[in-house]
Amino acid sequence: MLTVALFLIAGLVLLIAGAELMVRGASRIAIATGISPLVVGLTVVAIGTSAPELAIGVGASLQGNPDIAIGNVIGSNIANILLILGLSATIAPLVVSRQLVRLDVPIMLSLSVLIYLRALDGVISRWEGALLTCGAIVYTTLLIGASRRASKRVPPDPASAVPDAKHQEQHRSLWLDLLCIPAGLGLLVLGADWLVDGAVEIAKGFGVSELVIGLTVIAVGTSLPEIATTVMAAIRGQRELAVGNVIGSNIFNLMLVLGMSAAVSPHGIPVSEPVIHFDLPVMVAVAVACLPIFFTEHRIARWEGLLFLGYYVAYTLYLLMKASHHAQLDNFAAAMTWFVMPLTAMTLSVLSLRALRQHLARRNNPGTLENN
Repeated sequence: MLTVALFLIAGLVLLIAGAELMVRGASRIAIATGISPLVVGLTVVAIGTSAPELAIGVGASLQGNPDIAIGNVIGSNIANILLILGLSATIAPLVVSRQLVRLDVPIMLSLSVLIYLRALDGVISRWEGALLTCGAIVYTTLLIGASRRASKRVPPDPASAVPDAKHQEQHRSLWLDLLCIPAGLGLLVLGADWLVDGAVEIAKGFGVSELVIGLTVIAVGTSLPEIATTVMAAIRGQRELAVGNVIGSNIFNLMLVLGMSAAVSPHGIPVSEPVIHFDLPVMVAVAVACLPIFFTEHRIARWEGLLFLGYYVAYTLYLLMKASHHAQLDNFAAAMTWFVMPLTAMTLSVLSLRALRQHLARRNNPGTLENN
């Protein structure tokens, strides 16, 4: 047990160091290359922090553990929204880019619904996995290309011209920033691996199923790079990078991680009945919940972050109570279904309606200044 505890502590230290390196390198590269911090978060950082999910998903598929592969993706996506965004917004309210609201969040929601519909027949086939993987490549290429074209349309600032010596110094600094990303990624992957190994050993000691381990322990463990990177970005003021990392990670989990996991498996990824009837609908519902919160003044407030955190705690408690056949499981589920969720839906509906009225008022009175 002492060895497991040491692995957990060492993994946490590596995660924090790796997140700091990745955020610092990615934010500086964004400025130097004309790619917005949001797109860097949606692509470079999101792919990097999804590397643990990819490694575990592909490994689980090849080893014949489909419940871990599918549970890892679903659990990570739920944790990314409820746990990571909730925690980051609690630390500092997060600004939401218009691009996220108009493009990337709808893509995440559409992918979540698509995966749910394709899983209804009980399997994510190899050809479906190959299509999802190709989609990840196309999405990344289009995002980076659009960002670079947008930056070229901005006229250069004559005051930004620098002498040759300073230009050479900036060039060397850019190479150091480029090295920060793989170095930080390596620390993130190693730290996540140590944490997951220790956590899985503890979970197995309590007799928890592979699906529950994938949905909770491994999902949170492989989401630790996202947690560390997003929280560090929020603390450093890189709020677009923080939100973009979470949404981008969810998109790549669905396209790249699930896609490659299904593509390398001889028979695709079988999807069990509990996943179809509960876990996948929860993932879709969490994606839907982003829309009204993201539409409300294009920011995620602290109370909304606390709401997300509360739901994640409730979801995890439900899984653990179900795994242990707890006597109060039915009462807990009834309270969530008939009281907490309707109350939350009503609150978000009111906020969405208010945001819509404010948007219409600004359109009708374009000279009106908005005070946030």
